[in-house]
Formats: sequence, C-alpha cells, structure tokens
Amino acid sequence: MKKQDYPEMSAIYEEGIATKNATFQTNALSYEEWDRKYLPICRLVAVQKEHVVGFAALLPFSSMPSYRGVAELSIYVSSQAKGKGMGSALMDAMITASEEAGIWTLQSLIFPENRASIHLHEKFDFQTLCIHEKLGEMDGVFRDVALMERRSKKICYT
Repeated sequence: MKKQDYPEMSAIYEEGIATKNATFQTNALSYEEWDRKYLPICRLVAVQKEHVVGFAALLPFSSMPSYRGVAELSIYVSSQAKGKGMGSALMDAMITASEEAGIWTLQSLIFPENRASIHLHEKFDFQTLCIHEKLGEMDGVFRDVALMERRSKKICYT
C-alpha cells in the first residue's frame, strides 16, 4: 500500500459503510487519521487494471508487550471485485505477511449478517470464539458482533 492508494481505499470503505454490515463507522477517515489508527506493517492492496479493488490492514490489539503478536484484521473488497477471488488473495497475502512480521493471532470483528466475510474467514481457518450480543449501536439499533480468530500454525505455543 502507498499513500496515493488511499483515495481508492477510502471509496471502498465508503461502500462498506453504505451496506450497514461492514462497520459501525459512519464515514471514512482522512489518510492521516487512518495512518495513526492502523499498524505501519502489513498494509496490503489488491490492484486490478491499475485500480485498487481491495485492501487489508491491521489494527493493534493492545499496547502491552505481551500482546505484540495479536492484531485485528480489517479487510475490504470493492463491489466490482466481489466474487472474483480478491478477498481470498488479500487474506492469503495478509496471513503470510503478518506471520513474517511476528503476528501470531489475527482477530476479526464481523457482523453475523455479513455471511461473505464470515465465509472468507472460515475458509482461512478462523474460528468463531463468541458472538458479542448487542456490542455496538448503529442507527438506534444495538448490533451483535462475531469475534473470529486465527492462530498461526507456524508458532509453537508451548
């Protein structure tokens, strides 16, 4: 990912916002806000015909050193690229990049209604740990959120 990719990334994120099943956010962040929020490592874009059609990035789980290898995954694919393998390509690349960067646990928070995202995560061995009932409020309605997690198979947990 490069800074100049951000306008197209932001447009993809806005598409996700409009679905009401991708995020609690109501508008895209400025690049500066986004840059501060996400980890500086593992920022990936999927490009097709010189246009960004998807992206994946990691949010910090905690500032405590013992959790340095745990990150929250954010992955978005444009409506034009859905069903064409871009989500799988991004997920595969993110798993590889994150493990190379020392991340041993990826977590995602997903609306249970977002079946495509749930399916993508399951395809890559994410497990649903729980459903947080009524975790956040959107448009006056409290929404459930699934917590999904994937542990690296390259790390020895003994």
